[in-house]
Amino acid sequence: MSQPTIDPLLVADAVAGLWQSPPVLPAKWLYDKRGSELFDEITRLPEYYPTRRETEILRRSAQDIVAQTNARTMIELGSGTSEKTRLLLAAFAARKTEFTYVPLDVSVEMLTLAADQVAVEFPEISVQPLHADFGDPDLELAEHPGPRMAIFLGGTIGNLDPTERAGFYRRIARALRPGDYFLLGADLIKDTGRLIAAYNDRAGVTADFNRNVIEVLRTGLDATGLYADDFDHIARWNPPEHRIEMWLRARRDIHARFGAIERSWELAKGAEILTEISTKFSLEKLHEELGTSGLQQLESWTDHADDFAVVLSQVA
Repeated sequence: MSQPTIDPLLVADAVAGLWQSPPVLPAKWLYDKRGSELFDEITRLPEYYPTRRETEILRRSAQDIVAQTNARTMIELGSGTSEKTRLLLAAFAARKTEFTYVPLDVSVEMLTLAADQVAVEFPEISVQPLHADFGDPDLELAEHPGPRMAIFLGGTIGNLDPTERAGFYRRIARALRPGDYFLLGADLIKDTGRLIAAYNDRAGVTADFNRNVIEVLRTGLDATGLYADDFDHIARWNPPEHRIEMWLRARRDIHARFGAIERSWELAKGAEILTEISTKFSLEKLHEELGTSGLQQLESWTDHADDFAVVLSQVA
C-alpha cells in the first residue's frame, strides 16, 4: 500500500503555527477539495452576502475591466472553484483573441477539477493550471503572455494581517511587470451583526467548513488522536482590527501524534486554534495599502449596497 503524499507546504505551516500560543493555521488550508465544496455551499446561504455582492460587481463591470486592461493572460490567485471568474472569462473570450487563464491554488484536487471544467466551458481559452501557494516569495507570473492581470477575488485579502498584506502586494508587484494589472475583491466595513451572522450561519455549514481543517491536518500529516468532532466552531468580531476571527475550540483535551513529522501535539479542553481572520476595509485603506506597495489604483467598483468592492490597479 502506497504512502500518502505529504505536502511540504502543509508541514511548514503546521510546524510554524500549531506550537504557537495560541495555535494558528493559515486560512488557505480550509480550502482543500472538501473545504472548497463547503465554501461553495456557504456562498449560497442567505446570511453570506459577499459572493452575491462581488458577483453583482463583476457582472456589471466585466466588459469595462476587459476594455481597460486588454489582458492576454489572467492569473487567478487561490482560484478554488473559479465560479465567479467565469464572468470575466466570458468577457475576455468574447474578444475572439488569444487568451490564457492560469488558475493557481494549493489544492491539487480542486485545481484540477476546476481547470478541467473551465477548459470544457471555454474551449477557445488556453487553461494552464498552476499548483502553487500565492504566498510563495519566489512566485513568478511574468513568463505568461502580456499584458497580464492577476486577480484575487472573494475578499481573501482579508485573511492576511497587515504585515502579510503588505508583503503580498509587494510580491505581486514584483512577480508581474510594470504595466500589468491587479484586480482585487475586498469586503467593506459594515454592521457587526451582519458580519457575525455571515460567519456563523444557522445551518452550521460554516462550522463544518471550519472543522474540515482538522481533517486536512489528520489526513495530510498522518495524525492519530485528532478528530473534527472534537472541536466547536467559534466566530467573533475583533473591533480594533476590523476583522472577524474564526477559531476552533477543543471540546476535550487533545493528545495527537503527527506521523508525517514525528511530533506530538496537545491542546487543553477549552483552548482554541485560530483558523481564519477576515478583515473588513474602507476604500481609502485599500487604495493606501495598494499604492504603498507599488500598485497604482485605476478604478474601484462597489455593489448597490456598498457592501463589497472590486479594485483595479496597475503595477507602477
